[in-house]
Amino acid sequence: LLVLGSDSRSGEENRELGGGDSGGARSDTAMVVHLDAGRTAATVVSIPRDTLVERPSCPLPSGGTTRAASGAMFNTAYELGGPVCAVKTVESLTGVRMDHYVEVDFAGFADLVDALGGVTVTTDVDIDDDKSHLHLDAGTHHLDGTEALGLARTRYGLAGGSDLARIELQHKLVKALLEQISATDLLADPARLYQVADALTGSLTTDTGLDSLGELMNLGRSLGDLDADDVRTLTMPVLPAPSDPNRVVADQPDAAELWESLR
Repeated sequence: LLVLGSDSRSGEENRELGGGDSGGARSDTAMVVHLDAGRTAATVVSIPRDTLVERPSCPLPSGGTTRAASGAMFNTAYELGGPVCAVKTVESLTGVRMDHYVEVDFAGFADLVDALGGVTVTTDVDIDDDKSHLHLDAGTHHLDGTEALGLARTRYGLAGGSDLARIELQHKLVKALLEQISATDLLADPARLYQVADALTGSLTTDTGLDSLGELMNLGRSLGDLDADDVRTLTMPVLPAPSDPNRVVADQPDAAELWESLR
């Protein structure tokens, strides 16, 4: 699955939570999630938003197509052509077919965390980021949905304003969410699972294979034996781009070997 985080301004809650400018939604978070056949292990691989890629031509919702581009920033695929273009770009970059995609906006992520009763995360450094509205001392904190969203977004409160450091925090959030799901025995409580799935559906965009509440609940139930210790989180190996030290490129052959391991 390709999981995308969108900063869409659609809806009042998204705007209040700091959605993107009027130029359109962006997807600064992209994770390829590989579930093993037995649903007892998973690998989550983040693709940095600043990765320079070969962006393929993509269909536009309004008709026509985008132009293919060489050396384009990865997150421009979503900005120009939505989740379909993001999927095509990821498949071109990785050589791995995406069976499904899930796009969640700011409001959906915050609602998910709140529906789970919050999430407990430990940070190794102080975070002081006015842009993401998050101010935390180093240590363990139980965060509500808005605070967890701030943690997922924070970048400028970290050393060097690094996107790679932000990804590390996002991986901690993934593990913490899985731990919270296990602690609440969510998947063994159909009524609670329905409540969580229902809270998300208005803020999710998916492919047609996951576009109903029932299908999302079936996916959730299939992961009942998966816990945080069974999930490996990684970032695609990258190097500073020769053309721009503020951008990165896939570090070969390590990146290719990682994607090959998921096929």
